[in-house]
Amino acid sequence: MTAAHSNNPLHGVTLAMMLEQLVERFGWDELSQSIPIRCFLFDPSIKSSLQFLRKTPWARTKVENLYLDFLSEQDSGQESP
Repeated sequence: MTAAHSNNPLHGVTLAMMLEQLVERFGWDELSQSIPIRCFLFDPSIKSSLQFLRKTPWARTKVENLYLDFLSEQDSGQESP
């Protein structure tokens, strides 16, 4: 593994894994409040969300950033309200 990969917390994490963990932690309602996109707001599913996120770089970036926040929250042992 190169140094760049060892410093990247997203290395080896698929978009599906990220989304599943975020939904498990926050649920669709809270996730749609954090990132108000249609696939989270109306009849949400992992499949439809993945289709949208794979085609929409700005939305994927928001999910990745929320996931990184989630990881740092886990590392510090804190829970957000």
